[in-house]
Amino acid sequence: MKGTIVISAGAALALVALGGAPALAAGDDSTVSVLHMIPGITVDAYIDGEEAITDFEPGELTDPIQLAPGVYDVQLYYDGETPDTAEPAVEALGVEVPAGQNLTITGNLTADDQPTLSVFSNSTEPVAAGQARLTVRHLAAAPAVDVRADGAVIAGSLTNPDEALLEVPAGAVSVDVVLAGTDDVVIGPVDVELAEGANTIVTAWGNARQESLQLAVQVVDAHTPPSGVPSGLGGAGAQGALGVMLAVAGALGLAAVSARASRVRAARP
Repeated sequence: MKGTIVISAGAALALVALGGAPALAAGDDSTVSVLHMIPGITVDAYIDGEEAITDFEPGELTDPIQLAPGVYDVQLYYDGETPDTAEPAVEALGVEVPAGQNLTITGNLTADDQPTLSVFSNSTEPVAAGQARLTVRHLAAAPAVDVRADGAVIAGSLTNPDEALLEVPAGAVSVDVVLAGTDDVVIGPVDVELAEGANTIVTAWGNARQESLQLAVQVVDAHTPPSGVPSGLGGAGAQGALGVMLAVAGALGLAAVSARASRVRAARP
């Protein structure tokens, strides 16, 4: 799966959110978390040629940070490779990070098993007392699915890279994923606690053909930085993850705006 994706700057990350209206962070900063969901790839991140984080593994969700708006040159290298020894797996030049967003940035697979970069704006709008917001996302190499809570379909015929937002009673639910229109379970069930007033984000990821489908769970409190808890995933939230966040955020955002400046080089042996 090795190759290089090169993405040039040209648009603000704020313009590429795939879901909902952007939520404001404190001041001009953006609240950013990164979820790594490309199976089998461990990466190191560089900012302006300097290593920022190592060994970012599939299934890891970084701690959120408040990120000041600015422009950055960022690169992701396969684990153990460096600018002196290899070409980057992904690089984004002149990355513009905007102000006042609450974002989850993902490295994930497309429906047809191609690695890609995505960015989502997380809703922090308040909900009624006793209620919770539930966001479900399909970011797996898999066909259309139905997402169920306690056996009832809550998001039907969801396709990659779509999401659905619901307001539901707070409390514990059992979430599973089935092939659309069937009872054939492909992920789960996973027990999820829907906190009152919070946005719980459940994301399907992995590869159906490789039987590696999983669910990731992230919780975003209203108007506060998100805290992430991977569910059924290996690895803990990466500490000091500014480098990866910048690198993936820039690549993701700009890729979502336009593919005009992207190219994939031939795979290296």
